[in-house]
Amino acid sequence: MKRLFILALLAFALGGCGVSMTQQNKYDTDEPSTQWADGTSARPLPEHVVAQGDLEREQAEKNPPPATPELLARGRERFEIYCSPCHGLGGDGDGIIVHHGFPAPPSYHLPRLMSAPPSHFYDVITHGYGAMYSYAARVEPRDRWAIVAYIRALQLQRHATLALAPQASGKLP
Repeated sequence: MKRLFILALLAFALGGCGVSMTQQNKYDTDEPSTQWADGTSARPLPEHVVAQGDLEREQAEKNPPPATPELLARGRERFEIYCSPCHGLGGDGDGIIVHHGFPAPPSYHLPRLMSAPPSHFYDVITHGYGAMYSYAARVEPRDRWAIVAYIRALQLQRHATLALAPQASGKLP
């Protein structure tokens, strides 16, 4: 019995030896290293490595979804969250931040933006333009296309004519 107690105590004591899992050897950001010839701890990605989700994201960027009522509703929701503080709810460049002294963005209803291709708006959302910073990290590609579709809807709504909707002839007050 005494021998069993001593063995159990010894096993318990030796079990506590070793490196704790909370104390792991690691490099801090940009810490120099002697382990690699270039002296840095940051390692470059191997050739031909593709991050998880990059291929799907690339396809979503190249192929806009078809305009549907659901896409426009999503675009309106995302526009009101991300775009309206600067561009205003109507896309006139009169958002709340303009009233607080920030420079006004251009109106979506200017002739040059009315004739801009949809990819222009997508690229501006993705990469930024002028004082506008990139929203790529905040807005997913499908939502960017939804916002672009909503911007087009705002433009068409503002500049709609009877020629664009002849079936409405005689029904307008």
